[in-house]
Amino acid sequence: MTTHATGRRAEQIAREFLSGQGLKPVEENWHCRLGEIDLIMRERDVLVFVEVRFRKNSRFGTPAETVGHTKQRRLVLAAHHYLQRFRKPPPCRFDIVAMTAEPALQMEWIRNAFDATL
Repeated sequence: MTTHATGRRAEQIAREFLSGQGLKPVEENWHCRLGEIDLIMRERDVLVFVEVRFRKNSRFGTPAETVGHTKQRRLVLAAHHYLQRFRKPPPCRFDIVAMTAEPALQMEWIRNAFDATL
């Protein structure tokens, strides 16, 4: 399986998991010139921007640790761009779904993983 296909599969697993937790899908792989948001979902009145990270194992760090300051900044900028379509933007948050495959599939859902400050 290619890296791209593995990433898409991880996003599908994350979307299904979050849907099972009551979140509603809004957008997948939303792109703009500032970046990409893997999943945009809604939990009641909150718009949730989700970054999905997958690693085969945690030998060189966890998947969540790869969402550093630079990636967070890109996500925030892309989210601001997305929110321009709303006259009155809803409350928002940034979540991370981190997955590792070995020894067995493990998933960590980090709600409100970071602040949206630039």
